[in-house]
Amino acid sequence: MKISVFDKHFCGGRHRPAIPNDGPIALNVKLRETSNMFCLKDRVAVVTGAARGIGYAISRQLLLAGATVTLSDIDDKGLEAAHKKLCDEIPGVGDRLFYAHCDVSKDDQAVKLIEDAHARSGRIDILVNNAGMAQLSMFLELDPAKFRQMMAVNLFAPFILSQAAARLMMKANYGRIVNIASISGVRASKGRTAYGSTKAALIHLTKQIAMEMGRYGVTANAVLPGPVDTDMARTMHTAETRKKYHETVPANRYGTEDEIAAAVVFLASEEAAYLNGVICPVDGGYLAAGIQFDDIDLKK
Repeated sequence: MKISVFDKHFCGGRHRPAIPNDGPIALNVKLRETSNMFCLKDRVAVVTGAARGIGYAISRQLLLAGATVTLSDIDDKGLEAAHKKLCDEIPGVGDRLFYAHCDVSKDDQAVKLIEDAHARSGRIDILVNNAGMAQLSMFLELDPAKFRQMMAVNLFAPFILSQAAARLMMKANYGRIVNIASISGVRASKGRTAYGSTKAALIHLTKQIAMEMGRYGVTANAVLPGPVDTDMARTMHTAETRKKYHETVPANRYGTEDEIAAAVVFLASEEAAYLNGVICPVDGGYLAAGIQFDDIDLKK
């Protein structure tokens, strides 16, 4: 795969100046030169649900920005394939790319994932809670057991992972937690009682973390993907569904995985230090749009 112009803007091969850890956060903030912005060299990241799709794209862009990354997923074969693909595509990345099996719905595995990443690198700077579960079911037909399972993956797992990471981040007076929520956590739609409710709760969890951890240099923000052209979407969305999304989204198209990853890299950077508790839709304007009419339908 050819590295894009977008990829080349991150880090640019320049070494990022170290951030002093001298107690209370100083107010004399000075941003780096534009050519150095979004460089994550020497930063250590953990990404869940990283074997494919949006999680893979996020991991790839973090690597291209200079970060050391641990890929995590429940799919062992997918993890191995993702690791190999990234090593083949990005020269010299092998010494800062790791992978670990993790069922994030199991508290002990989630905590171990964070502790192992910290033990390996001596720090953890970035946590991206991307792993998620989605099953569609109408409200009256929703199986409570499925709802509880989705809650365990989509809400309690980010809570356990963020709590474990934040305890380590606060000691370094620096951290970035990015939760991958969804527009379904803001706008209700048929069949998404469980999924939308868990993502709405994740959005509020993000705000709670931001409010309590900001004083320690740890930020928490949420990215809300809109319709994204993933393998799953290509499998689940019929031609008619895709047509309706194209008509509804002001950008008149699906988003790409790299567009979601771009938002995550920014929120994971030093330049995003004053963004905390932000709920960031990356949706082509989907949430901004209400009922839409063609001009010819409007009464004068």
